[in-house]
Amino acid sequence: MIAVFGLLLAAGTPATHDKRCDSVTTPDLIACAQADEAGADAALNAAWKTALAKAKGWETGIDAAGRAANGNITYSQALLASQRAWLAYRDAQCKLAIYANAGGHELPIYRLGCLAELTKARTRQLRDFAGGH
Repeated sequence: MIAVFGLLLAAGTPATHDKRCDSVTTPDLIACAQADEAGADAALNAAWKTALAKAKGWETGIDAAGRAANGNITYSQALLASQRAWLAYRDAQCKLAIYANAGGHELPIYRLGCLAELTKARTRQLRDFAGGH
């Protein structure tokens, strides 16, 4: 689980520093975590578009036998299935990770931090995918 301190360090490193991340008040820390998660989500969406375009481009080089070996789905369909499974994993993993904090005022901070951390990891995966073949 992400410690609040680790979240603050991660959220406080962009070029434009969010002063709410330096606060000790729960509302400010929640706002900081929301901004970090929103930024991670925006980066994921951009990486997704690039990865999907790459997958669609690579499909032209895969013949029927290649598709048959992978369940008769296209490259982009396989990527979409992976993304849908990842979204389910992320949501379930964050529910598990924050369970110990259930009922606490800091719960949103931990939930958003978990979502941001896993989203950033998936963004790196999609960028790696789009960069290679």
